[in-house]
Amino acid sequence: MPPRHEPPGYDCPFCRIQRGDYDDLNTQDDVVAVTDLAFARVAPVWWPGNPGGLLVIPRDHHENLYDLPQDVGHAVWDLTQRVAVAVRETYDCAGVSTRQHNEPAGYQDVWHLHVHVFPRHEGDDLYLRYPDGAFVPPEDRVPYAQRLRGYLGLPTEFTMTSRH
Repeated sequence: MPPRHEPPGYDCPFCRIQRGDYDDLNTQDDVVAVTDLAFARVAPVWWPGNPGGLLVIPRDHHENLYDLPQDVGHAVWDLTQRVAVAVRETYDCAGVSTRQHNEPAGYQDVWHLHVHVFPRHEGDDLYLRYPDGAFVPPEDRVPYAQRLRGYLGLPTEFTMTSRH
């Protein structure tokens, strides 16, 4: 069994989103796609030069990659691919990068697995800027989410088909 870093009674923000429990950093407008096993949302933290970054997240609560069930991993990766294609097609960017972190030494800071999808631009220095990401107001995220929703054509409402 891999080590756990999630504290007792952890109030998972990604599980709260699925229950419709939003706050100043997490809104329904950020959600761009929902499948049976995964969902994608515009991230509330952006890095300079990479606006509109996204997170692809399993619907069920899994702390990290180590014991992620294969079907969930496939669903997350399938949605990650669809989101990456949508970003490339709708964001006027030169490429896309994905990243996934495990444990504190791997820069994981939310104890629910998620994959980052970053729009890339020439000279954006994405990997030189961590941890300079800054929270972005919800209204600034809306145009990015709207573009992706239109492109992906997937549901954006949650149904309670998974455990949170």
